Amino acid sequence: MSTPLMIEAYNLSKQFGDFLAVRDVTFTIPKGEVVAFLGPNGAGKSTTMKLLTGFVAPTSGTAKIAGIDVQADRIGVAEHLGYLPENGPLYPDMTPTSLLKFFGAARGLDRRKLTDRLEAVIAQCSLGSVAHKPIGKLSKGYRQRVSMAQALLHDPEVLILDEPTSGLDPNQIRGVRQLIRELGQSKTVLVSTHILQEVEPVANRVVFIHDGRIVFDGKPKDMLKGGKSLEDQFHSLTAQPA
Repeated sequence: MSTPLMIEAYNLSKQFGDFLAVRDVTFTIPKGEVVAFLGPNGAGKSTTMKLLTGFVAPTSGTAKIAGIDVQADRIGVAEHLGYLPENGPLYPDMTPTSLLKFFGAARGLDRRKLTDRLEAVIAQCSLGSVAHKPIGKLSKGYRQRVSMAQALLHDPEVLILDEPTSGLDPNQIRGVRQLIRELGQSKTVLVSTHILQEVEPVANRVVFIHDGRIVFDGKPKDMLKGGKSLEDQFHSLTAQPA
């Protein structure tokens, strides 16, 4: 049997006024793959992720999560999808525990499952020491872990993570990378980044976007062919408009 496709983008485009942010983007990700969505700032990574998650409607094209059309059934998609936006919404007066209970209730988790999942994500994201402290008093690293915990709370099959290590220190980055590697053993993960060092430690495939278009799709080692470093390849893929 063929591996089912968990993330599908077909000819996705998004126009804001006269600006075409995403141009005819097509790629698919099968179950169990961890893919780095790489590109410079302003390339269209975040917009594409918003199209895939249903937060933004496409000007044209189709997105599917776990075989479900995002525009046709956003509620159905949400059951299979965990999404970490670049600047996830957090309530500073709430604690991680109270915030996760709030999100769990909003997702319709019953009390027993919510209790089980709450314990699981607090352990998975190493939040035990701050679980009852106000989020507003936590470091950025811990706030990022809280955001990750809410994305994992309902145990989704698909994770879309937008710049999950942005603004973190080296130790925090290492912790997030390790978590992504662990999650990739059981989930399909699309993680966006513009940091080259993020690619090889976490992903077995790279989808590179520049100027709103896909300009490379392959394994990280394929970017190094011809003796080029990742930095050299990054520069060559972004030197000219797509």
